[in-house]
Amino acid sequence: MTPVLAIARLTVLEAVRGRLAWIIAGFMAGGWVLAVFAGELAITEAQGFRSGLLGAWLRSCAVFTISAFVITSAARELHDKGLDLMLSMAVPRAAYYAGRLAGFAGVSMLSAAACTLALVWFAPLPQAALWAASLGLELLIVTAMSLLCVFTFSQIAWSMSTVIGFYVLSRSMAALQSMAHEPLAVSASASWQFIRTFVDALAFLLPDLDRFTESEWLIHGAGTIADLSFAAMQTAIYLALLCAAALFDLYRKAL
Repeated sequence: MTPVLAIARLTVLEAVRGRLAWIIAGFMAGGWVLAVFAGELAITEAQGFRSGLLGAWLRSCAVFTISAFVITSAARELHDKGLDLMLSMAVPRAAYYAGRLAGFAGVSMLSAAACTLALVWFAPLPQAALWAASLGLELLIVTAMSLLCVFTFSQIAWSMSTVIGFYVLSRSMAALQSMAHEPLAVSASASWQFIRTFVDALAFLLPDLDRFTESEWLIHGAGTIADLSFAAMQTAIYLALLCAAALFDLYRKAL
């Protein structure tokens, strides 16, 4: 077995032995109960309300769970000198990173697929499958960002805070741009122009995650293959950038 496949297999086994599946099943069951209860309170379009609420809940829980698992796993291996032991066996750093990323990616994809089981009760299967595929791509970006933060900061608190900030900003950047370009009375001031330019530059650098995994796909069945293609293109671009940054950080470390 090649080092990449061996490390990926160990990563998946770590998720299995760490009872990650129980955590995913727990927030899936909690979201399902919450959606059923909230649907009973809706006056109209209860089914769409349930699917939209459940989709938002599953997406948020999956992102937090996967990022926490990636960060704690990678940070523990770094602090317990597991990385030093791995590299002492003539395993290239690129192979180690590729194996860890592949293992975490497999866990992310399985988690996104599991979320479909809760959604099919309230949304059409094609839209639920499209939503789950987009969630898997979204989790890939979060996974790559989490690994980069661990190699950069080596601390769980710093890494988790950075990933959450990155995700929240990426999700809300379209709304921030809309507010920055609102025609206000102070729009001609220098400070407002600076804020507008800064927000536009930040939006250019961050992935357009607000177009990933939209609840509208579940509520109105508006998701298309074009939406998934856009998500796949964004994922390929940012995955390449994040992987390059993580490898640069990993190779410059004195281990």
